[in-house]
Amino acid sequence: MNSYDVVVVGAGPGGEVAAGRLADAGLEVAIVEDRKVGGECSFWACMPSKALLRPGEILAEARRIPGAAEAIAGPLDVQAVLDRRDEIIHDLDDSVQLPWLEERGIELYRGWGRLDGEKRVVVGEETLEARRAVILAGGTTPAMPPIDGLADLQPWTNREATTAKRVPDSLIVMGGGVVGAELSQAYVSLGARVTLIEGEQRLLPREEEFACEEVTEALAEQGVDIRTSRKATSVGRDGDAISATLDDGATVSAAVLLVAVGRKPQAQGLGLESVGLESDGYVDVDEHARVPGSDWLYVIGDLNGHAPFTHMAKYQARVAADHVLGKDSAAEHGADGPLA
Repeated sequence: MNSYDVVVVGAGPGGEVAAGRLADAGLEVAIVEDRKVGGECSFWACMPSKALLRPGEILAEARRIPGAAEAIAGPLDVQAVLDRRDEIIHDLDDSVQLPWLEERGIELYRGWGRLDGEKRVVVGEETLEARRAVILAGGTTPAMPPIDGLADLQPWTNREATTAKRVPDSLIVMGGGVVGAELSQAYVSLGARVTLIEGEQRLLPREEEFACEEVTEALAEQGVDIRTSRKATSVGRDGDAISATLDDGATVSAAVLLVAVGRKPQAQGLGLESVGLESDGYVDVDEHARVPGSDWLYVIGDLNGHAPFTHMAKYQARVAADHVLGKDSAAEHGADGPLA
């Protein structure tokens, strides 16, 4: 059994910040990651999606400006866009992320990490003991709605959509939130025929209405076929295409189906039941990102359900790390605490 002051499970933005802050304070720290050091944002979300969006946005802006518009002679070079995306995500190679850990003496364990009782984390055949604390930063995974036929299709999620090596001729996007809207814009700008389906009355239903209206108008102008107040009741293959039947009886088809209806906490398989916690849903935490009743266990980032954004995961990481170090960051934010 290898022993450390703190074991961090998950090397995304939150996990990296927590591990780095603790190591910089002189603690012995291990971090566990089953995919890529840097996490979702670096390889499958924020960075590749913006790489796909930016060329189309620049081209559209230039076409609006007299003088610049006349200089544009052709469409986007799709392969060049994909090549630049690959450069930004380092061809899904996280080796460039490792020196940051090495410089701080943080030990990296590759594999799925799960709790095995108090202050113990199992990774493959290794058992790690945490003398002070365990910090879980496992994040979320794409949610799959219970639509007839969906499980058999193996549809795209954000991961396949942001790392695809080719642009399909046509795409059905289920979900008109941020991910669905962004990827609809990206793929229509790259030449795909896109149908966007949203069950609510408008796109981006959690955002201000004026913003939703502007995004809807812009997507429609680009050629996205937007179906709001509609849900798919079944999906299946129709030859080489995927066909989706909507709740109004209409049918839409495309070469590829992308499901972007939200995220769910990646709690199953973390061994939460070994310390008496539920392994389904978000994990409750206090103002220090600590699990009530377990003074050694912290949960940061999307896994605790508080403001699931990259910058908030980093913020919570600082709060949790400071509390492990005997500092009270929560006190600086008043009685309600920073996570309230």
